[in-house]
Amino acid sequence: MKYARISLAFVSVLMLGASCADKHVLDQVAPSQSDAIVLPDQAAILTDQLVKPIGMSVDQKGQVWVTQSGNGQNNGSVVVVRPNGEVQTVFSGFGSQVLPNGEIGGLGHLLYRDGVLYILDGLNGRLYAADVYNYKKGDAPQPASSVPYIDIKPFVLSQNLSDPLDSNLYDLTFGPDGHLYIADAGANAIIKVNFARRALSVFARIPNINPQVQAVPTGIIFDGSKFLVTTLTGFPFSAGAARIYQISTSGVVSVYRTGFTALTSLTQAERGGLLVTEYGQFAFTPPTFVGWLPNSGRVANDAGTTVLGGQDRLTDIERVNPQTYYVLSTGAGTIRKLKY
Repeated sequence: MKYARISLAFVSVLMLGASCADKHVLDQVAPSQSDAIVLPDQAAILTDQLVKPIGMSVDQKGQVWVTQSGNGQNNGSVVVVRPNGEVQTVFSGFGSQVLPNGEIGGLGHLLYRDGVLYILDGLNGRLYAADVYNYKKGDAPQPASSVPYIDIKPFVLSQNLSDPLDSNLYDLTFGPDGHLYIADAGANAIIKVNFARRALSVFARIPNINPQVQAVPTGIIFDGSKFLVTTLTGFPFSAGAARIYQISTSGVVSVYRTGFTALTSLTQAERGGLLVTEYGQFAFTPPTFVGWLPNSGRVANDAGTTVLGGQDRLTDIERVNPQTYYVLSTGAGTIRKLKY
């Protein structure tokens, strides 16, 4: 079965793997709202002007840098959202293609640090480093071709990490050694990047959920002592099958939490523990319906309690200050400001 990529055309790739799945109808359970903590006015929309956003990162000015996957015409982009909700395109022309299975291949997540944007291109397997230290409001968009990058995909494929060989660079974080660690959703692995030396290595491999279902690592953070990694899981995206893994600084992988569905990202919570995003609940009831149930995504804590439900295909959550978080919906094209 091919490895899943997160995009608005997600369902197309699923049908390619249907022959590997259990033929029984999958009864999907919508996320429970009974333990919701957040009131409606505590989840205000910062912007609803985004187009197929995938990842975001917040700088010291409170600006939110966002990747947009495009529509398949090599029109992936990076935009900046200011604290007042104004959106401006900063870089344009990143790879964006309609793949043979009908999904969009394009940008993954990005990470801001010290005036530099580290941008993942899952389609072409590249790690871009864009200097935005002197960027200011009103600057004209710059072409992606002007941004330096490191080719990651050839290395990943050379390591024979998946069958068939695949790579989909999805999310990244800095480790305690100052190096970048990339969650590759295609290779089911964490790739370590010594950016200064342009040196690449396989830091850890994420085990399959079972012999038929791949893990598909998505979000990754370092919490001060260990790495934590969310998993989407592969088709059929069964309810409760997604896990959070922990990885020691020496690369030892173990299960941290279980019982989630289609996880896409995570962040540390001010109250302790984590907040995670679930993309949505998947229903496989052919010929009636095959796909993600509308508004079935949610934000939950690592105990599984719903914090914010009824969301449309969530792909990122970032902590802005001790009790404020931004939640990114690729389905709705929004960033919500969440108080928790």
